[in-house]
Amino acid sequence: MSTSESTYHHGSLREALVDAGMAALEGGAGVALSLRELARTVGVSPAAVYRHFPNKDALLAELGREGLRMLGHSQRAAYDAAGGGAQGFAETGRAYVRFALAHPALFRLIFAHGDAACFEKPQPDPARLMLEQATTELAGSGPAAERLATQAWAIAHGIAMLMLDKRLPADDALIDRLLDTRSLFPLQGSSSEESP
Repeated sequence: MSTSESTYHHGSLREALVDAGMAALEGGAGVALSLRELARTVGVSPAAVYRHFPNKDALLAELGREGLRMLGHSQRAAYDAAGGGAQGFAETGRAYVRFALAHPALFRLIFAHGDAACFEKPQPDPARLMLEQATTELAGSGPAAERLATQAWAIAHGIAMLMLDKRLPADDALIDRLLDTRSLFPLQGSSSEESP
C-alpha cells in the first residue's frame, strides 16, 4: 500500500490527491502526471477524482499553489533564521534557488501553471508576500522598493533556472556569492526615486 493510500481517509480525498500529485512530481512525472494514475495511487475511482479536480489543469494549478506555499515557508524560515534585515533578504533569495534545486519539477510547474489567472481566487502567494515584506524592510515602500523586489526576484529566478538547466553548476558556495546583497543592491538611496 502506498503512502497516499495508507493516509487517505474519507473526507480528505482532495489532500490525498495533492499529496499523490506532489509525490508523482518528485518522482519525475512532471506535467505528464495522470488523474487516472493518481486515482489508482490513492485507491479511488477516476470519477471520484473529477469531483475535486474537473481536469488536469485544475490539479496542476493546485499543485502550483501548494508549491508556492512551500516556497514561501522555506523563504520565511531562512529570513527568520538570519534575523531579518539585509542578511534575511539575501537568505530569502538563496532559499528560492535552493528550493528550485531541491524540487525542480515542482518549481517549473509553479511558473508553468501558477499564473493567478488559473486560480479561482487570485491572491498574493506566501513567496510573494515574503519578498514584499523583506523588500519593504530594506527600502520602504514605493517605486524603489518595487524595483528592488523585481530585481531580486529576477536575479534569484535567473540563477535558479541557469542551475536547473545546467548552465551554471548547482553549487552552494556559488549561490552564496551570486546572491550577496551587499554587491547586488547598494541599499543607499531614496525610496522616492522614479519608478522602474
